[in-house]
Parts: sequence; C-alpha cells; structure tokens
Amino acid sequence: MIQRKSMDDLGRIDATQAHSAQKHPIIVILDDVRSMQNVGSVFRTCDAFAVQALYLCGYTPQPPHRDIHKTALGATETVSWKHFPDVADAIRAAREEGYRILSVEQAHNSTQLQSAAYDGSKVALILGNEVTGVSDAALQLSDGCLEIPQWGSKHSLNVSVTAGIVLWELVRTAAPKDH
Repeated sequence: MIQRKSMDDLGRIDATQAHSAQKHPIIVILDDVRSMQNVGSVFRTCDAFAVQALYLCGYTPQPPHRDIHKTALGATETVSWKHFPDVADAIRAAREEGYRILSVEQAHNSTQLQSAAYDGSKVALILGNEVTGVSDAALQLSDGCLEIPQWGSKHSLNVSVTAGIVLWELVRTAAPKDH
C-alpha cells in the first residue's frame, strides 16, 4: 500500500526558519510578467528550490494581492523578494552582488538547458513576459541564454512551468546527491 508522507515526514520549516535557511545562490528575475497567478506560482517554485531571491520588475504584480497569494500558498512570506521599476535595475543589482546573468529564452547561440554546466555558483535567471518573452533590453544585458528544448508546435511554455523546469535542472545538477 502506498502511503502519502505527512508534513512531519517532509520536515517542513516555518516562514521564520525559511529566511535563515541555506539557499541556492540563484536569483529569479521576472521581466514584465503580467499574470498574478504566474507570479504566485513562481514564488511557490522559488520556495520549493530554496532560491536566494525573486526580483519583480516593471509591471510585474507584487504582493500583497489575493490572486498572488492564491497560487503562492504562503511562499510570499518565505521567499525574499524585491521590486525594481526596470529590469535593467534588477540586473545591475544582481551583477553588483556577483551574479552571472542568464536569460531563459529561445535565442541564437543559446545553451540548451540539459547542456548547461551549473556548478552552484551565483546565477540570476531572467524569465520574460508571457507573450513577448525576455525583453530586448534584458537580453542585451545578459551574459548568455538558456533554452529549454521543445518539440511541439507551440514552442513555448508558461513562465511558471519554465521556472520549475530550469530551477529543477540547475539545482539537480549542482545539489549534493543526498537530496
């Protein structure tokens, strides 16, 4: 019989403990993401993968808002976040902290995600607007691009799905094998 793990089995920590817990040196930068549900979902994904911070840029919605909280399920309280009026300001702040800047975008000379050699060093990932992707301004300020291979007819993924795939791949390849 298969039995679901309890919260005790999972060893969940509370919001206070989450802020002092060890984080992966990853910043996620949302570049003009429009949907509050997508923002909430990215908060939850950032919590799941223990990222350092989430930067919300431009018109990306910010907490508190019930539609963000609805999908974040409390992650707005466990993930450190900041708002920047412009994505260039967020990139500049991350770079000043020693982060390498990578856009997640279908671009010429991008690195396929499965070929990215992530060693656990500081990296900021830019995820773009649901329709237009990462802005040209952000692309020009990036050190490179990661691309998720796709074989369907749409050749695009929801931004929150993209966050989950990219964070999983980076954390999986850099994490100690006991996780």
